[in-house]
Amino acid sequence: MGMDNQQVNDGTIPGDQEEVIEIMGAREHNLKNISLKIPRNQLVVITGISGSGKSSLAFDTLYAEGQRRYMESFSAYARSFIGDMERPDVDKINGLSPVISIEQKTTSKNPRSTVGTVTEIYDFLRLLYARAGIAYSYLSGRRMEKQSEEQIGEQIIKGFEGQKLVLLAPVVKGRKGHYRELFQQIRKMGYVKVRVDGEIMEMTPKMQLDRYKTHDIEIVVDRVQVLADQKKRLEGSIATTLKQGDGVMMVVTESGDLSYFSRNLMDPQTGLAYDDPAPNNFSFNSPYGACPSCNGLGYIEIISRENILPDPALSISRGGIAPLGEYREIWIFKKLEAILKKHKLSLSTPIKDIPDEVIELILYGDPEKVAVESVKYPGTDWQTEFEGIIRFLEKQRETGTEKTKDWIHDYMDSKECPECGGKRLRRESLHFKIDEKNIGELAEFTIEKLSQWFEGIETRLNEKQNIIAREIVKEIRKRLGFLLGVGLGYLSLNRPLRTLSGGEAQRIRLATQIGTQLVNVLYILDEPSIGLHQRDNMKLIQALKDLRDLGNTVIVVEHDKDMMMDSDYIVDIGPGAGIHGGKIVGAAKPGEFVRLSTATADFLNGKQKIDIPPVRRSGNGTELILTGANGHNLKNVTLTLPLGKMVCISGVSGSGKSTLIHETLYPLLRKHFYNSRQEPLSFEQIAGIKEIDKVIEVDQSPIGRTPRSNPATYTGVFSDIRNLFAEMPEAKIRGYKPGRFSFNVKGGRCETCQGGGMRLIEMDFLPDVYVPCENCKGKRYNRETLEVRFKGKSISDVLDMTVEQAVTFFENQPRISRRIQTLDDVGLGYISLGQHATTLSGGEAQRVKLATELSKKDTGKTLYILDEPTTGLHFQDIQHLLVVLNKLVEKGNTVLIIEHNMDVIKVADHVIDLGPEGGEKGGQIIASGTPEEIAACAESHTGRFLKLELAV
Repeated sequence: MGMDNQQVNDGTIPGDQEEVIEIMGAREHNLKNISLKIPRNQLVVITGISGSGKSSLAFDTLYAEGQRRYMESFSAYARSFIGDMERPDVDKINGLSPVISIEQKTTSKNPRSTVGTVTEIYDFLRLLYARAGIAYSYLSGRRMEKQSEEQIGEQIIKGFEGQKLVLLAPVVKGRKGHYRELFQQIRKMGYVKVRVDGEIMEMTPKMQLDRYKTHDIEIVVDRVQVLADQKKRLEGSIATTLKQGDGVMMVVTESGDLSYFSRNLMDPQTGLAYDDPAPNNFSFNSPYGACPSCNGLGYIEIISRENILPDPALSISRGGIAPLGEYREIWIFKKLEAILKKHKLSLSTPIKDIPDEVIELILYGDPEKVAVESVKYPGTDWQTEFEGIIRFLEKQRETGTEKTKDWIHDYMDSKECPECGGKRLRRESLHFKIDEKNIGELAEFTIEKLSQWFEGIETRLNEKQNIIAREIVKEIRKRLGFLLGVGLGYLSLNRPLRTLSGGEAQRIRLATQIGTQLVNVLYILDEPSIGLHQRDNMKLIQALKDLRDLGNTVIVVEHDKDMMMDSDYIVDIGPGAGIHGGKIVGAAKPGEFVRLSTATADFLNGKQKIDIPPVRRSGNGTELILTGANGHNLKNVTLTLPLGKMVCISGVSGSGKSTLIHETLYPLLRKHFYNSRQEPLSFEQIAGIKEIDKVIEVDQSPIGRTPRSNPATYTGVFSDIRNLFAEMPEAKIRGYKPGRFSFNVKGGRCETCQGGGMRLIEMDFLPDVYVPCENCKGKRYNRETLEVRFKGKSISDVLDMTVEQAVTFFENQPRISRRIQTLDDVGLGYISLGQHATTLSGGEAQRVKLATELSKKDTGKTLYILDEPTTGLHFQDIQHLLVVLNKLVEKGNTVLIIEHNMDVIKVADHVIDLGPEGGEKGGQIIASGTPEEIAACAESHTGRFLKLELAV
């Protein structure tokens, strides 16, 4: 690294060795042997253009070394189970504290992980309900009572004075069985009578019941008359009865009236008893608390009739029953034919003309046997029952192979569990209440509403409840405050973690970390401002400052202007991306940083900016109109989408943007164009769908999950390159086809590493290492394949080229150069054609997808949907991205972007703003029009910030 950079680094941080984290000689990925001092206990922003090496420094160097040092503290024996961490390529790091990374990628896909469980608020609520909840009977709605032996004795003496009573100890309630052993046991204990199903009977040797019927059995402990001189006997009998009945007893009068008494919680009217509550009775992840019908998921999966019979106009022979397909000479069609024949119908009758009762027989089975003609023995009829398509699929779902289960899953729909109403808990758990609310109702509240409910809760609790709840309520309030502090007041506790955006999940973990109150820790965050509206930005910055003020170092990889200007120190990595980056181009306090001449500083001090277009496009005059969208928090929204424009959907976090676009419009269009099975959320109708001919979502998910996937294979350009090599005279002489030049199939690839170029060497106590294959030296192909050359380069050399180099190399090959040129146009000139997909950032993966779309021949009637495409992008990258998106729109397509970034919103042709707030207070379109029209809308939060941008 040059001396000038060294001066920038060293000259700005005062103090001794202890006040800095010192990195020496970092060379991970594209870092160019950089040395750097970062101030401790400060908020530090690492920025730079996409692919410049920010994550390599923050995560792959600092975090990886922190993790490795933690692992080193384990014994060698323990490490053999965990596996060691690889040492990052760095000479030395001084002053490193324990490291905690709060990334976006680690969102749990488990449906049992919810906002409540991750933040631990739900755990505190469970404790609160177990210790301070009041139980009510789910049969009578009455408050459950708990009595001591003395209280029960007093009640019986007072309530049944002078009456003859039978004291019963219940031992079996509503269960099947013959109970021979139980009766023997009762006789051995000295009892001579039992009450079975309401009838008192003498015990006999070898006595047993009908094992297939449900029985209630009680031991007759004593027959006693309630008189003053019998008090001693009565007390003894009550104690024995409660002991035999496990804390529950019954009293029957001469007239047959039945009363229940219990040491546990019991409804005196119906005899319904609950066990004493424990926190796991309120957990949907425990068998003690989970709803038995849905196992605590809140929804059940059923095979739906609509999926089995998708098109009523088709007949069964034409494929009307989707799982069976079209008619074939197989047994099941013979059975169906026999059933239909019995009702004077045939396989060619359209499903809509088959009566409902016959459809029921086809789907759920027919107990009556039908005669089916044998295929093997003509002239013979088999008398056989038909179990029904749905019954058959349900049976296969339980007993079939994984492949069969996956296939059946296509015909299933999720619906709210009818037993618990989506609340996930068993009936008893939902009948413990505090201030008339059960725990399921509290989990459905938004964080904001829950916080209001806990305000002044002490006045609504009794004295005993207050003593128990004081500490728990304090903890819950504290955690709710942290969530509100990072702008997540619109989420509810029962919201599954997998439905959150990366930014939301990250901010939840941030709030949890602030709650732990750790000190002297190094926190590394990856773009926490993603998915956050400008309005909530200051809340997030304040949360990070709180974390710093506890005595921690906070390093944030971020592109947000406000975050940079509010930080204590900025490190800028560049100057370019990939091989052109990896150097420190600036490191200073914000006040000094803006005076530097780096790409980032130029955007911060206004030397460079993203220009507002002189005129907004008027579009092609057609519209896509979605009416009556009601999903989640949407309030009967009508979305009018002008086509042929760049349209932005904006609004505060939780206002309903994703619900409207990702969960209503996109699934609806996919269903229309590609017969997708994903069901859109509720809406009334859609008009103007004929004005577009396809819909494409371009997100930031990886282009491939293995190192074998790369930009060349994803964009399809590699097929053309392989065809080109197969056309070479040398290849023709040897008879090589395009497949010879693939590293995924046998033939041309190196068989030692199977075309991977690297081999995994497993070490016992040291980390597994990837080493270049000793046979092909990392080139992926065998010697014969590499002898075929185009312009002096082998197929392996082509994969190692950067996109920039490949553009000039293939300039005379129009099919190839067109696709590679688009990769260069989207600002990816620095990546190599064969770069492993796993090493691309989210922003890079999205631009590879955009380049692939751009290089296709299009009809100009496509709708592109992008969700926060500026994630991970520097100001300069956003300029590149806007050029690409404008090209798509100029071809007549429509680009729909969900975005918070003002630089994108201000250049859009049309903005649709949802709000006014998040959660329950959102779900309405409050403004729609050009950015200037949005800026003029008083109640739009987006408009307020847009006004500042447009005024610059």
